[in-house]
Amino acid sequence: MTEDTVQNHRFGTIALAGLPNAGKSTLLNKLVGEKVAIVTPRPQTTRNRITGILTGKDFQIVFLDTPGINKAGGRLNEFLNRAAMEGLMSADVIIILVDIARYAGKPHLVQKEMTLLKDKVMHFAHVLVAANKVDIIKDKKIILPVMKELAIIFPGREIFPVSALRGDGCDALLDKAKSLLTPGDALYPEDQISTLPVRFMAAEIIREKLFMQTRQEIPYGLAVEIEYWTEQDNLVRIGALVRVLKNSHKSIVIGKKGHVLKTAGMEARKEIESLIGKKVFLETWVKVSPGWNENRNILSSLGLG
Repeated sequence: MTEDTVQNHRFGTIALAGLPNAGKSTLLNKLVGEKVAIVTPRPQTTRNRITGILTGKDFQIVFLDTPGINKAGGRLNEFLNRAAMEGLMSADVIIILVDIARYAGKPHLVQKEMTLLKDKVMHFAHVLVAANKVDIIKDKKIILPVMKELAIIFPGREIFPVSALRGDGCDALLDKAKSLLTPGDALYPEDQISTLPVRFMAAEIIREKLFMQTRQEIPYGLAVEIEYWTEQDNLVRIGALVRVLKNSHKSIVIGKKGHVLKTAGMEARKEIESLIGKKVFLETWVKVSPGWNENRNILSSLGLG
């Protein structure tokens, strides 16, 4: 690589931050062009800093999808907020995602709910704001008061209306973010899309499928750990432990005649096979672990804390 090429090549880290359910994981997957983060309608689906790598002709970006910043108590939330802040502090650029549909017609809520986020990010040099989910608002005029409130809360920061789901406005957001990066060589091969271990991604896939299958609310009550992973020729055998807080949660996760666990396992197995390019034998079992979300050892085994 020539000196001129190096000077024209940009490298850096961009953190995606916001309140729970703002669409950070959806935006990460859209920008990278591959699924690297699980997505569900449940708050706090993202528990770890999830990395996605986007490589272009003259740039490489490492995206960090951080857990949603929140005021809730408990050790798990403490670890989630800490992981989010560590992600912000390690980033060259921060993109704040705001669920603009939540505030459409209710701009007075923006100041109330965005204060925590403002206090966390406004001292960073490069901060952009993405007003997400514009695609689900039919009357675009009701977005304007919300945009004005965001401009007051995040003064001097550019605001981009986007749809992380459809990709609307994402190119403009990405171009601006790239322009804020400094010259530097790529650190990862051009075909690498994440720094996450494949076992972690498998556990996340299983958790996503269980969340989508369980219609009842189990926000923090479910965690997945890979107990064993053995490879033989073209077959991978995976054993996954599903932790829940209560017996009632266990019944929900297993479902009538085991239907929920079986369906989620089948969907997860197919996606893991696509991820690793091998046949998968997946075994899952459920264990009631009261207080696991306050247990440092268990949280540590999940990569938290």
